[in-house]
Amino acid sequence: MTARADTAVRLRRLLAILAWLAQVGEAPIDQIAARFELTPEALVTELEMAACCGVPPYTPDQLMEIVVTDTTVSTRVGTALARPRRLSPSEGFALATSARALLAVSGSDESGALSRALDKLDRALGGEGIAVELDAPELLPLVRDAAAAGQRLSISYYSASTDRVTEREIAPVRVFASQGHWYVDARCSTAGDLRRFRVDRIRGADAIPGDPEAGDGVAGPPVDPGEGGGVGGEGQGDAGSPGFDPFVPGPDSRRVRISLDPAMAWLLESVPSTGPPVSVDGRVELELFVGGDAWLERLLLRLGPDARVVDPPEYQSLAADAASRILARYPDSK
Repeated sequence: MTARADTAVRLRRLLAILAWLAQVGEAPIDQIAARFELTPEALVTELEMAACCGVPPYTPDQLMEIVVTDTTVSTRVGTALARPRRLSPSEGFALATSARALLAVSGSDESGALSRALDKLDRALGGEGIAVELDAPELLPLVRDAAAAGQRLSISYYSASTDRVTEREIAPVRVFASQGHWYVDARCSTAGDLRRFRVDRIRGADAIPGDPEAGDGVAGPPVDPGEGGGVGGEGQGDAGSPGFDPFVPGPDSRRVRISLDPAMAWLLESVPSTGPPVSVDGRVELELFVGGDAWLERLLLRLGPDARVVDPPEYQSLAADAASRILARYPDSK
């Protein structure tokens, strides 16, 4: 998970925690941690950060009052933060959209204060709720049922990166919507690992007879995790769910190890890698998933001579070949 994605996930989760605490007033640490899928230690760390938030001039009376004991947490929103504010229509719509995103976070109370406030806001904005509907792919019900039951599927899948249809056996573990499309994360027998598939690109699917597999069995609500690296996954994942990595490689992704000059370390925050970087002979080596040659060519050309492919060997001349192909389009001028 990149630093940017991790920050977005933490912020949405923290706002959901504070909204719930504002409603209940006080709750045991273990209960809150379990509700929002955090360890007690991580929960306390997040709340300590929130206790520093407020409004100018940031004096103690203008900060959120969060009291953490050995076993409980209690909170009180400051008077300045509690004052009603008159919203413009555009601010109201933005607030309503954000509130719906918070309600999608695991552990949020769909019948709580935030939901009731959202109903009032919808009425103030014109009496009708805001709804974002996605056209459901034909095979979505089958895929969701398979995820919920731990059922394996035999699918015919069209890959946009290779422009071909492949036959695969998958065990769906999570179904979600993002950026206007439905996706399924599944254990793929062909790849031997977890892979992400766009549901509308599944041309055909049949249930495989046999005992259901043990799995997450999660068919999640639509979420908007934001833009990501696009390094080979079929889309960004369920960043609204704490603890779930928003990047999963696509069905045709390959592992590529590149060597970088330490000055190019900014790349570590720009693309999702398979693990931490390692130092080799004064350089930094990083392994990442690549969904197609074109993306890797663009990355290597952008980095220039400061980056080179270590593995696989057939990619080591990729940047030079791409540069030669581009230069061939521009004949020497006389």
